[in-house]
Amino acid sequence: MGPVRAQLDATRLHFQHGPIDLVIEAAGERDAVAAAYRRAWERFQDVLGRLVEELPALRSHVDRAQGVKGPVARRMLAACLPYRDVFITPMAAVAGAVADEIIAAVSDGEGISKAYVNNGGDIALHLESGERFSVGLVSDPAHALRHGHTPALDGSFEILASQPVRGIASSGWRGRSFSLGIADSVTVLARDAAAADAAATMIANAVDVDDPAVVRRPAEELADDTDLGKLPVTVAVGRLPEHAVQCALDSGERRARVLLAEGLIACAALSLQSRVRVVDGMRGGLRAAA
Repeated sequence: MGPVRAQLDATRLHFQHGPIDLVIEAAGERDAVAAAYRRAWERFQDVLGRLVEELPALRSHVDRAQGVKGPVARRMLAACLPYRDVFITPMAAVAGAVADEIIAAVSDGEGISKAYVNNGGDIALHLESGERFSVGLVSDPAHALRHGHTPALDGSFEILASQPVRGIASSGWRGRSFSLGIADSVTVLARDAAAADAAATMIANAVDVDDPAVVRRPAEELADDTDLGKLPVTVAVGRLPEHAVQCALDSGERRARVLLAEGLIACAALSLQSRVRVVDGMRGGLRAAA
């Protein structure tokens, strides 16, 4: 089946093609918004096809993927290259890179004051001068959903147009992709969604500790098409002693602070078993829930 689209409500669109699932909303002049949505739909047509054409390279270490040609593939590669000293493939930034590609189409015209593309929680933004964007933070939505509750906000981010942030992404062992670490969630703000996606993956991998409560299995035993091969990925995390939780968060925080110092992220919130650490380069970018 090819790309499909639907109108979710008066202002939001839904695009879907295979594993790509986007919610798009733009604000501005009526005709400009309509034109922006047309550009986004036109650009969306071959996103998945181009990625599939280059999938073998995109599932390889970044050093072996530098010949990729597609625009989304190049975004993925650029976001992951800063981490070439460890094992990473461009797939670590695929969701964010797709969101970035579509927001570029949405904003490629006059009259759009604010817009977002949400690709399964990885969000790309467009903000004109004076605009702002707020996003809620839920550190462990899976826990609430398992118990039949609506996830409560643990905090929120407010991003101003004047700040160098246009991407939000989350990672963790409970997410859609495999993780080498044990974080319930790591949410990152960065210059674009692909950069946030790659950084969230790296920080979430670093939130880790050796403990009998942590269960891991080789990635290739869980999915035939994984890019992680024999690497052990987390499949379960039992209740950890407090010292183990703090040790794991210490490790993740160290990694986040290095990335902040290198200019690769603007803010990160790390969560593990109801404990949260924030590394904030935005002077109050994260607000705790009341």
